[in-house]
Amino acid sequence: MTREDFISQVNSGCALFLEKRHAEVRAVSEHAAPLVTALMALTRGGKKMRPALARLGWQAAGGRGDAVVELGVALELFQAAALVHDDVIDRSATRRGLPSAHMRFEALHRESGFSGDHAHFGTTGAILSGDLSLAWASEAFFHAQATAMHDGVAINPLAASTFHRMHTEVITGQYLDVLEEVRTPARTEADAVARARGVLRYKAAKYSTEYPVVLGAALAGGSDALCRAFAAAALPVGEAFQLRDDLLGVFGDPDTTGKPVGDDLREGKRTELIAYGLFRSSAQDSAELAQMLGDPELSEHQVQRAREILLDAGAADEVERSIEQLTAQSVEHTAGLAELGVAAEVLEEFDRLRGNLVLRTV
Repeated sequence: MTREDFISQVNSGCALFLEKRHAEVRAVSEHAAPLVTALMALTRGGKKMRPALARLGWQAAGGRGDAVVELGVALELFQAAALVHDDVIDRSATRRGLPSAHMRFEALHRESGFSGDHAHFGTTGAILSGDLSLAWASEAFFHAQATAMHDGVAINPLAASTFHRMHTEVITGQYLDVLEEVRTPARTEADAVARARGVLRYKAAKYSTEYPVVLGAALAGGSDALCRAFAAAALPVGEAFQLRDDLLGVFGDPDTTGKPVGDDLREGKRTELIAYGLFRSSAQDSAELAQMLGDPELSEHQVQRAREILLDAGAADEVERSIEQLTAQSVEHTAGLAELGVAAEVLEEFDRLRGNLVLRTV
């Protein structure tokens, strides 16, 4: 099965899974159907980065059968829940160039002539839709385990423990992200960067790259040594991927990112990029940048001024260096996979994915 065929199967699996859940929800009430349709839009199409990485872990461990497709569905549902909740927390109006889930529910409130606060209804609907997606991710993962066992696979217990830990860490990382926007700012650059990297790692990087490959390998019965080696090679890629995302959040093209540039500034995100900007610019520029952070009314002119401060401070260049260092770490750890006998074609595909992720073409 080619990667394209696999992605097609995951897309079909997501659609079929949500169609069944749609019927279940409508059996409760036709009025509750929007809870599912919001998720259908999020899981439809796309590059399926996390399932693709899970497939590599699965192949590295010699996996056979359809369980990895069901694992891909579980990862997509988990991702959908994270995105829905993240957009609520960040008050993001768009996702991938389309209205975010809470904006869809706000529009439903307005168009239906409902009474009460449309914004509160939008937030509530999105939270509940995200909760359903999180619960259904666990259901899909249970199906993947059952399929693997039916196929005679001796599943590594790391599969279940990793899946549960992923929930704990992402939700905790999301809280830390919110906390960084309001707590007393770090007093040193080193502390600011460490805080930013911690948020990045637990909110996004680990579940974007490390955990998918570990879940794929463990579900196929891969050894602890293989899972550890793949985790070591994949985590730096996830961190580099998220650092690239931080750069695009300030310097990117809205047509590429799917959301207005400058939203990270308006939300007050204390990213690694911002940490370098605050500590490496002049006192005047640093104070000006700090004043901009968290201002929801930040104008395009102010966003451009923030870019100038960050460029003059060398903040963007420093983040690029971090991306290069993380990429090199991943390449170095990939040698450990070869020593464990992982097939050359799997390593080649991982190399291609790494390049695409670091350049943010996935």
